[in-house]
Amino acid sequence: MTIAVGDALPLATLVKMTADGPEKVETGNYFAGRRIALFSVPGAFTPTCSAKHLPGFIDKADALKAKGIDEVVGTAVNDAFVMGAWGKSAGADGKVTLLADGNGDFVKALGLDFDGSAFGMGMRGKRFAMVINDGKVEKLFVEAPGEFRVSSADYMLAEL
Repeated sequence: MTIAVGDALPLATLVKMTADGPEKVETGNYFAGRRIALFSVPGAFTPTCSAKHLPGFIDKADALKAKGIDEVVGTAVNDAFVMGAWGKSAGADGKVTLLADGNGDFVKALGLDFDGSAFGMGMRGKRFAMVINDGKVEKLFVEAPGEFRVSSADYMLAEL
């Protein structure tokens, strides 16, 4: 079952790369008491994700915060080392926090996973974005396969 507006985020463990190495992040604590713009991509360093999705949220982070967003967070089914390197290469520091969903447990619990084996990618997360308010889904934008429109920073900003 896919998560819907009004639902609480499932409990899962994500991983954030820090200067001291990987740090576990529990969704129940991390998303509580704040309003967070979360976006998910099929994979770090993949074409649309690197050329449009992450850069859009980096560019619009301040505008999102001006609309009441406390933090902008990106995730993918990649390990924390890859997510950390992707963030550094894109200049995300201070703008977008990247959280690794290495085993895909989070996207599975959301019901937003897909099998990318035909492309040599294994299990991945769909391209989506959501606004999370105190651990509950306030807005949800899930892309149709192969599209990049409703999960963009510009679309989210227009919906706030």
